[in-house]
Amino acid sequence: MSRTGGKNRKNKFAVGDKAKETLEKLADDDPIMLMFREYARNLDDKHDRYERIVKLSRDITIESKRIIFLLHSTNADIESKRKKVVEEAEKRIKALVDTTFKSIALELIGLDSYQYHRAYTGGVQEFIEACAFCSYIKNESVEDWNTMNRLADFTGELMRRCLNTLGVGNVGECFKLCNFVRHINTGFLGLMAPGQKELSRKGYVLRQSLSKMELVCYNIQIRGSEIPKHMLLSVIESSDAQENEDEGFF
Repeated sequence: MSRTGGKNRKNKFAVGDKAKETLEKLADDDPIMLMFREYARNLDDKHDRYERIVKLSRDITIESKRIIFLLHSTNADIESKRKKVVEEAEKRIKALVDTTFKSIALELIGLDSYQYHRAYTGGVQEFIEACAFCSYIKNESVEDWNTMNRLADFTGELMRRCLNTLGVGNVGECFKLCNFVRHINTGFLGLMAPGQKELSRKGYVLRQSLSKMELVCYNIQIRGSEIPKHMLLSVIESSDAQENEDEGFF
């Protein structure tokens, strides 16, 4: 056993030595050397570009979350404040498009963007969520699917807004938001995409958000003003708010 192992180790080193000997004999301008050096340069360039795009996507994610947080400050039913906040949000959304998104586009000129999809998809999804939320706050509707076609995480923001409105006693807004998310869920159930894990995950998030909103609205409808608003916020933490996966699509 030991002799065989020693022989294998000897052969391994012999191969390495042979490769080193061959490499030393190759001239710097040898076609094979030039080819592999070009491969190395291309790989280094791709890795560096990928990391730059990851950093840009992270910047988009951070700013998009800040925009969403800004939009949540419109819970108070004051039209002048709502208009001012929406204008500020739209200004910051446009700034993201004109700067950070433009930088990503410049990085991908002449390249297959799908090779870098994982580098920027997180930022894009958070950005779409911010755009959809801004559109709803402004018009109580969202853009058509040609503009924004990934809305499941956006419904999570609507769920949070639904709960926040209870703090200021705006029960009607809570019911309106719940009905809006229910319509989105109806459309989502018609999407059949076998093997699309990301879409399935978003479908789960959507149904979970809707379940929490419906449970809160149910308690309001049944108990009315009898239940204090602050107690409704604890309802979503109960076991009854768990996702009911009875659709069978995912």
